Amino acid sequence: MDPYHLISVNHHTDSITALTHPARSTMQMARLGALIPLAILLLAAVAATAAPPSDRPPKAQGPKPHKEKEKEKPKPMKVKCRPRKLYPYCPGKPMECPAECSQSCYADCNSCKPVCVCSVPGACGDPRFIGGDGNAFYFHGRRDADFCVLSDRDLHINAHFIGKRGADGMSRDFTWIQAIAVLFDGHELYVGARKTAAWDDDVDRMELTLDGEPVRLLPGTDAAWTSGAVPALSVTRTSAANGVLVSLDGRFTIRANAVPITEEESRVHRYGVTADDCLAHLDLAFKFGALTADVHGVVGQTYRSDYVNRFDVKASMPTMGGDSNYTTSSLFAADCAVARYAPSGGSRDRDDGVAMVSEIAGITCSSGMGGQGVVCKK
Repeated sequence: MDPYHLISVNHHTDSITALTHPARSTMQMARLGALIPLAILLLAAVAATAAPPSDRPPKAQGPKPHKEKEKEKPKPMKVKCRPRKLYPYCPGKPMECPAECSQSCYADCNSCKPVCVCSVPGACGDPRFIGGDGNAFYFHGRRDADFCVLSDRDLHINAHFIGKRGADGMSRDFTWIQAIAVLFDGHELYVGARKTAAWDDDVDRMELTLDGEPVRLLPGTDAAWTSGAVPALSVTRTSAANGVLVSLDGRFTIRANAVPITEEESRVHRYGVTADDCLAHLDLAFKFGALTADVHGVVGQTYRSDYVNRFDVKASMPTMGGDSNYTTSSLFAADCAVARYAPSGGSRDRDDGVAMVSEIAGITCSSGMGGQGVVCKK
């Protein structure tokens, strides 16, 4: 008889059972244990093949690459009220810009607080406008076209739009304001951001001209220029580069900052910014000293006493249409359908619908912005 096997016969069931020698049983269990991991791997491979596709990209194989050094975020810009004698109640030390506009704010010396450029009447980004009534809306226009932002009897402001083709499925272009033209008293003022590939905050990309002649500003914050032809007109740097304040006494103040589209903005909004053009554009804030009741334009109409806001307040992006009403033939042309500009029309009537800033200084306007000194309707 084989020394490793004993045969047992069950007479009740007629079955035969092999009784295995203990040593051989141990060897068989070891072999079975080695096969179990292989079976698990095989089942996992089959399951992976049959799994539905995922929206997420597959994980990278092989060793992890070295983590790139993260770019340091720029420190918040600091602003303060100058000169100290005019604003004795404001802190003398610089104030940091809020987190939501760390590189684009100014000091409101009436409230002694830093204010985001894009939170007051003006235009920023893929143009988001804030009107004289304090309400925000979008006006996309068209790329490589010019539109009248404001048109009044002795003041006209046009904007030149640049842009990129919208992503698949979009019916419009992405657009930004690259430059503005300000027409007043027969003069032509140009404020624009130069086209640039790689953006550097320390390199000035602002370009200004008056009647075709360059406005030459000295470097450095607070550097100022005054026009010999128009003594009431001044330009002051609000930062060492890429920020200016343009003012015509008693008429208007325009704050302009040249800014790029960052890689992160392009990624999030799918702007498709390329290496040869960072789409430098202007963030703008307006303040007007006096306007007539007949003022018009994309933003101008929001200063009218009879203006009615018809935007859907529940919409995430209330958008103004009617591009054809605001299109001009060129940046310096006051020929949009709603144009009001007539500089040779004579002196201004002080009772034509809007108060002068000097008449309302020190009071809070009812524009919904809680600011002081903003144009208020009578």
